[in-house]
Amino acid sequence: MSPGDTAGTRSPESAADFDSQVSSIAALAEPARRDLYRFVVAQSDPVSREEAAAGTGVALHVAKFHLDKLVGDGLLDVGHRRPPGRGGPGAGRPAKVYRRAEREMAVSLPPRRYEFAGHLMARAIDDAERDGVPVAQAMRESAQAAGRSLGGDALERAGSRPSRSDLQDAVIEVLEESSYEPRRQAGGVIMVNCPFHSLARDYRDLACGMNLDLMSGLVAGLEGVGFDARLEPVPGRCCVVLRDDQASAEPGSAEPGAGRE
Repeated sequence: MSPGDTAGTRSPESAADFDSQVSSIAALAEPARRDLYRFVVAQSDPVSREEAAAGTGVALHVAKFHLDKLVGDGLLDVGHRRPPGRGGPGAGRPAKVYRRAEREMAVSLPPRRYEFAGHLMARAIDDAERDGVPVAQAMRESAQAAGRSLGGDALERAGSRPSRSDLQDAVIEVLEESSYEPRRQAGGVIMVNCPFHSLARDYRDLACGMNLDLMSGLVAGLEGVGFDARLEPVPGRCCVVLRDDQASAEPGSAEPGAGRE
C-alpha cells in the first residue's frame, strides 16, 4: 500500500451523520412504517404503492405517506416505472416504485468501528499476499497509513501556521469523530472509548497494536508536532494515550510508542 493510500479506511461519520442515522432508524419504530419497509425489502423487484398497501393491509393513502417518509429518511430509494403493456404517448405518468436504499446505516452506543477494523485487516491481507510480506507487518503499515491520514486531516483543520493549541484542538476534534471520546488530562490526552472493544476483549494484542499504530501514524501526520503515542493499558479506556510531546521530552520520559514489543 502506498503512503496515504487509505481507501476504505476513512474517518467515521460526523456527529450530524450520527444524528441522521439515529433519526432514520427511529423512523422504523412506527408499526405501519416498519411493516411497509419489511415488505418492500422482502421483494425481488421494486414495489409500487398499491402493491405495498395490498401486501401490508394498509390503506393506499397511509402507504403513500409512510413510503415517502422512508425515502426521506434514507431507508428506501424511489424510482419510476410504467404499468406493464403501457407505453408511448397517452400512457400516463410512470408510477413510483420503491426498493431498499443503497445506503448502509448502523448505530452503536458506545460507538464502535468494527467495519473500519475489517477494512484495515482486509487491506493488510491483500497487501501481504501481493508484496510477499508478513500479515503483521502489512497490518502495521495499513493502520499507520490510516493514522497519517487522520493526522493530515488535523493539520488541515488547524489552518495555516497553527499554534500548538490550535493543532491539539484539531487532534481532539478528529479523535472525537473517530469514536475515541478523547479527554484532556495534564500532560496529554486519554481516550475513554475503544472503538474495537469486542476485538480487544478477545484479541487484545491485535486491537491494542492497531490502536497504537493508528495513533503513531496520526502523530507522524502532524509532522512531529503535538503528541507522542504511548501504550498505557488501563481498564475501561483505550490502551493508547497521547502524551504532550513537550512533557515527553522531560528527563525520565519513555520513548514514543514505549510498551510495545
